[in-house]
Amino acid sequence: MALIVEDGTGLPDAEAYISAADASAYFAARGVVAWAALSVADQESALRAGCDFMESRYTWQGERTTASLRLAYGYAVPSSTVPQGLSWPRRGVRADGVNLPADQVPVQIARANAELALRASAGELAPDEGSQVTRETIGPITTEYAAGARQNPRYAAVEALVSRFTLAAGGIAVVRA
Repeated sequence: MALIVEDGTGLPDAEAYISAADASAYFAARGVVAWAALSVADQESALRAGCDFMESRYTWQGERTTASLRLAYGYAVPSSTVPQGLSWPRRGVRADGVNLPADQVPVQIARANAELALRASAGELAPDEGSQVTRETIGPITTEYAAGARQNPRYAAVEALVSRFTLAAGGIAVVRA
């Protein structure tokens, strides 16, 4: 099944923010050969996994351009438009002192999708908690994790790309000084 890439119009069935071809160009320009070794089908699968991770992990500034539901007095009210499948495009996003267009996906979001896809091609981005526990004692509490185990994975390169578009934990826009 061909990958459906968000083009800035709020596609209801979009699965990623960057195409396999564009991700290949991105990695080729950076000398990353591991990506080129993957088949196109594996690249597309990894891009879907990377996008899924982004969709579940980040709270973005603004609001979806085409929301699936709008809340009115605590009740879900169907939108009059077709809902978009992914979080981007968004309106009301301000980064680096600039209001972003509501009909585009920032290049940093697409690149973050590619970076996560590269990591997804090598293994799970967010393994189930407990799957990396090698020893557990309940009283008086001992837990031991496998070498390199991460219970709440964070990816510094991805965080650097998306941080200007995310909200802090309290729903406050993060703005770089």
